[in-house]
Amino acid sequence: MTRVYADHAATTRPAPEVVDAMLPWWGERAANASSVHGRGEAARDAIEGARLEVARLLGAQTEEVVFTATGSESNNLALVGAMRAATGRRRLVTTAIEHASVLECARALEAEGFALTVLPVRPNGAVDPEVLADSLGDDVALVSVMAVNNETGVIQPLAEIGTFVKQAGALFHVDAVQSPGRLAIPVDEWQADLVSIAAHKFHGPQGAAALFVRRRTRLEPLVRGGAHERGLRAGTENVAAIVGMGVAATRARQALASGEPERVAALGDRLLGTLLSRVSDTQLNGDLTRRVGGTVNLCFLGVDGEAVLHELDREGIEVSTGSACSHALAGPSHVLLAMGRTPDEAHASVRFSLGATNTEDEVDRIGEVVPQVVKRLRALGGPTLERTA
Repeated sequence: MTRVYADHAATTRPAPEVVDAMLPWWGERAANASSVHGRGEAARDAIEGARLEVARLLGAQTEEVVFTATGSESNNLALVGAMRAATGRRRLVTTAIEHASVLECARALEAEGFALTVLPVRPNGAVDPEVLADSLGDDVALVSVMAVNNETGVIQPLAEIGTFVKQAGALFHVDAVQSPGRLAIPVDEWQADLVSIAAHKFHGPQGAAALFVRRRTRLEPLVRGGAHERGLRAGTENVAAIVGMGVAATRARQALASGEPERVAALGDRLLGTLLSRVSDTQLNGDLTRRVGGTVNLCFLGVDGEAVLHELDREGIEVSTGSACSHALAGPSHVLLAMGRTPDEAHASVRFSLGATNTEDEVDRIGEVVPQVVKRLRALGGPTLERTA
């Protein structure tokens, strides 16, 4: 059976050139980048070369790029590091649709004694900048808003939000993990002080990520014990993974220039149109136009999303019901609930996330199989779900 991978929001396959660049650093070139001999210096040079490529992806300076292991670590370093380093300001503002690594971190900070404001979103999954602006005051140290939602693909109005944040004198963190290779990351246009990305979301390896830290932004480190990464993240660097991230960053910039995001968006539109026309009682979760086009999150009323996922897997189609990081947690998607979906509607939702490796034939196969699966599951019976007004 030829399998169709439609879960690119969860992770992407490392590009061949990424793997080729990494292999020597697991073998004959393996070294500790802190060693002062020639092999160690070569490893350090390789890391700095990758840092340059990541900086180019972000439109940043090399000294503003801090390597971490995961996007979740980058988010935690941004939130915990900024809040603990803040003087005189004790409130964190974020939104109800953020990734678990932001929301759980924010709640942990609240338990430490920091104040927390979690903002609602519109039914389309977008933050209302005016509502955010009204929440700001001179007690706010940090505002954290994601660039692209990992479940719905909805793009947030970051430039407008960034203006309000700067007017309030606060720091601005953006979780941009879903952006590279799909959208530009204009850190200056966003007026962002901190931006998180993870290599495995843009055809790099798992185990490498980065945090953009604008010059003169004060952070308390999470991991202490050395001068690595400007003293913000102690520990021996994962040279191979960082090198791979550098190559992936180059590829992501080239993808934007080559029109790859537009091709993937066209595939997403093709899939969305097919499923909305062929499967009755189906609704899009998110915004029709203001989203990353390759991400299509649909509510199939009257079925369980997990059942759809497993049936599609048997047919060779790999999708998700939401964030891979939240899959083991009980309960419906917090993102969809924040958008006003009922628990039953959230449970009936499935995310299709297309990427560079997908083709029209694969999208057409999804469009053929999904209606059959939903029809079969509805015939078996299940909860009766009402259409949202």
